[in-house]
Amino acid sequence: MAAVDHPSKTHDVVTDHEYDGIREFDNPLPAWWLWTFVLAFIFAIVYWIATQSLSYQRSDQAYLSHKEEMVAYQQEMAAKSVSEEELVAIAADPAAVAAGNETFQANCKACHLERGEGSIGPNLTDGYWIHGSSPKEIWSTITFGVPAKGMPTWGPSLGDKKIRELYAFLASIKDTNVPGKEPQGVDASGAPAK
Repeated sequence: MAAVDHPSKTHDVVTDHEYDGIREFDNPLPAWWLWTFVLAFIFAIVYWIATQSLSYQRSDQAYLSHKEEMVAYQQEMAAKSVSEEELVAIAADPAAVAAGNETFQANCKACHLERGEGSIGPNLTDGYWIHGSSPKEIWSTITFGVPAKGMPTWGPSLGDKKIRELYAFLASIKDTNVPGKEPQGVDASGAPAK
C-alpha cells in the first residue's frame, strides 16, 4: 500500500519506519505542548525549592505551635469532665479499687511493678509525685501520660471508667511506702524528695 500524499502536508518529512503499510511522519511536537512541558518543569523546580527550604519550615513550626495549643485545650476540656470530689468518692469504693488493681496489673505493672513500688517508672506508694499528687493531677497524668518521660497516654485506650478505677487503685496504695525505687518529685507540701 502506498503512502497517501496530502496536498497540505507536502512539507512533512516521512521517516523510513513502516508498519502494516503505514509510514510515520517526522513532525515536531506542537509549540503549545512544548511550552506546557517547559513551564511544568520550571514550576516543579520552584515548588520543590519553596516547599523544602522556605515557607514550609515556618508552617511546620506553626503546625507544632497549634498542635501544642490543641493538646492543651483538649486536656483542659477533659480535666473539666471530672471533679476532685468524684475522684475522692470513687477512691472510697472497694469495687472500683479492685477493678483499678486489675487494670494496673494488666497495663502498668511492667513499669511500676506489681505493688507499685517502681522500676522503670516511679514508686507510686510513697508520698512523692513527679507530676502532682492531687486527685486531678494524678488522673491527668494517667489520662494524658507524659510521652517525653515514656508514660503512655492511657485515656484513649482505657476509657474514662477504667481511668477513674485506676486512679482509685493508685489512691489506695499512695503513702503505703512499699520498699522499692527511691522517692522522686515532691510531696503534697511541695518539699522535694531527699
